[in-house]
This record gives sequence, C-alpha cells and structure tokens, in this order.
Amino acid sequence: MTLLSLTIEKIGLKDAGQCIDPYITVSVKDLNGIDLNPVQDTPVAARKEDTYIHFSVDVEIQKHLEKLPKGAAIFFEFKHYKPKKRFTSTKCFAFMEMDEIKPGPIVIELYKKPTDFKRKKLNLLTKKPLYLHLNQTLHKD
Repeated sequence: MTLLSLTIEKIGLKDAGQCIDPYITVSVKDLNGIDLNPVQDTPVAARKEDTYIHFSVDVEIQKHLEKLPKGAAIFFEFKHYKPKKRFTSTKCFAFMEMDEIKPGPIVIELYKKPTDFKRKKLNLLTKKPLYLHLNQTLHKD
C-alpha cells in the first residue's frame, strides 16, 4: 500500500505581500465533493517574497492511495484574513487528480473561488504564470 506526503513549497500570487495570515486547507474529496479524509490546515506561511508566499510545510494524506475511489482529488484552498470584514476568506484553490500523483515536484494551476469540489465550473485565477508549487513523496507501507 502507498501513502503520499506532500511538501507545500510556495504559491504565486500577484498580491502575495498583502495577504494577512495566509494558510492552505488540504482536503481529499470524491467526485461529489464528499470528504474522504480529515481536512488539514497548514500553519500560517513562513514568509512572503515578491509574488510568492512560502510555506515549506509537509502534509501527510491520511489514507492509502489504493483505498481512494476513482475520481478522487486532493484540494488546496488558499485562505487569508480580511481585517475589514473580520473573517478568513478563500482567495483561490488548486487540486491534484489521482493521475498526477508521482514522486517529485509538481506545479498546479490556481482557480477562482468559490472552491468547486465537483470540478465542474473551473475558472483560472489569472493568465499570469502563477501556480502552487508542491513536492510529492510516496511511501510504501
């Protein structure tokens, strides 16, 4: 059986420097948007630099890949605090489908909110080359 751990390296955003207390919520959903695993939040990002927010944080997917149903996907929701509205808002999201799981680095596209767990209405966040940068490690159990 195989377990996946992901290192969330960084996310590229045009207004990266203005994001307050940014973090990423990681979830695994089936095609109907139902949680297959407990949802996990990263700690608040380590640092901001130009158009990047650096996380350098490891997330373990809590279920063997072989036990995830066909069509499952791993979602990454980028969230930040909005002081004027006094709440945490989702700015954008990204996802990785099962056929994208392989050892090594991967760069995935960012989509506009609201998060579409069913993956039906996807709109890219920007035309600029800004992405979520991850590194995947597979562990045999």
